[in-house]
Amino acid sequence: MSKGPVSQYIQHHYRHFNAAALVDAAKGYEKHLMEGGKMMVTLAGAMSTAELGISLAEMIRQGKVDIISCTGANLEEDIMNLVAHSHYKRVPNYRDLTPQEEWELLEQGLNRVTDTCIPEEEAFRRIQRHIVNIWKEADAKGERYFPHEFMYKLLLSEVMKPDYEIDVKDSWMIAAAERNIPIVVGGWEDSTMGNIFASYVIKNEIKVSTMKSGIEYMVWLSDWYGKNCSGKGIGFFQVGGGIAGDFPICVVPMMYQDLEMHEVPFWSYFCQISDSTTSYGSYSGAVPNEKITWGKLDIHTPKYIVESDATIVVPLIFAYILGW
Repeated sequence: MSKGPVSQYIQHHYRHFNAAALVDAAKGYEKHLMEGGKMMVTLAGAMSTAELGISLAEMIRQGKVDIISCTGANLEEDIMNLVAHSHYKRVPNYRDLTPQEEWELLEQGLNRVTDTCIPEEEAFRRIQRHIVNIWKEADAKGERYFPHEFMYKLLLSEVMKPDYEIDVKDSWMIAAAERNIPIVVGGWEDSTMGNIFASYVIKNEIKVSTMKSGIEYMVWLSDWYGKNCSGKGIGFFQVGGGIAGDFPICVVPMMYQDLEMHEVPFWSYFCQISDSTTSYGSYSGAVPNEKITWGKLDIHTPKYIVESDATIVVPLIFAYILGW
């Protein structure tokens, strides 16, 4: 596959240290796919608000991502950007804000994520008005779905299409819904939509059982892993740390140790993009070799770690894999 100018640039200039690790990780990802492997991508932090969808959506469309694990925030924030992009407010001087200025943002309904404020009314509430109807419809029928399945129903119904404010090709959730790729969302309740769902449970308007749980996600993932790990196996591309990475990577030791499925293979590629440090017991900053001791990676698993800002590194790696 011929490479475009971005790929050529990083191959020429990125020769040492984290820069070289970036190129190595990209080549390893590409090699894994070329040899028939599948890939899980995990999204921590606020990657959807960082608009990673501009490159991730194309990765999904081209079949270079087979499964995603993400936080509840990343699941919803891509859709928020889809329907409320023009109402976002960027605050480049966020480091200089006083507590009073932060309060004024709150009063304007602007919830800040570093330098970007998400508009509550246009983003959260616009989705809420529609998703609640889907929740209640399922509840009335006694049906149960995972959080991402409800979001897929919302997007595929196109009920919010008149509200779209960005090109749909830049929404990774649209791309994922159209391909119906699986998404694992550990701890979904730690999200705005999770909080909203809880409020309807408290008001006795929806049964808590209507939303499938994190344990059910792990049960589902163990089945998926078993059915897809043959041959080259499944790679693990971790963006940041936290539950988005730790939850799904544990499926392998769970199957091996707790289910005693001793033939289950380890993850067959591993890359983590993080600027977290290894001190103080940080999982997000743990070097890949630590995962060998937990039964997640093999001695021979190709391992990469790029200690840098994921918002800078990941689009470059995706650009290389896409041949840009």
